[in-house]
Amino acid sequence: MNPRYRLNSFSYSNNNESQIQLIYDLNQANTPEVGSLDSAAHLKKLIKLSAYNLMVLDDDAIVGFIICMREGSAYWSENYKFFAQRLKKFLYVDRVAIDEHHRRAGLGQAIYKKVFDQASHDNLPVALEVNTQPINQPSLNFHEKMGFDQIGAKDFDDHSVAYFVK
Repeated sequence: MNPRYRLNSFSYSNNNESQIQLIYDLNQANTPEVGSLDSAAHLKKLIKLSAYNLMVLDDDAIVGFIICMREGSAYWSENYKFFAQRLKKFLYVDRVAIDEHHRRAGLGQAIYKKVFDQASHDNLPVALEVNTQPINQPSLNFHEKMGFDQIGAKDFDDHSVAYFVK
């Protein structure tokens, strides 16, 4: 990762409204690859349920983020529930996004290295889904390169996903 970037963890208790809005805007700029959210307040609810989160900073600008959940969360996502029904313990990647102007700089690999370190510390598999309809080929390629294995798939009314674990 280019030294101009840095990774900072964040949680519900240490975030501020402007950071929430910037992360929300970045999330929305990356739909449909990342699920759309109704509002910044919806994002705050996700962060409150989350267990491990990182933001990527370029100086003070937020150019990427990841939000992860642990098992036992009250999270309502059908994709999260897929893993909750199959795994005793896990770290679930709910959403990850990199600003389009900062892609191909090793940020995704740097974020996942930190996630893998955290998961390893707690002896957890990392679980996630990737859209297959509409297809998110760059994400499928990336997660395959990062060593994830597909363990399932599901069709919804408006999209389809593949489920992965590492």
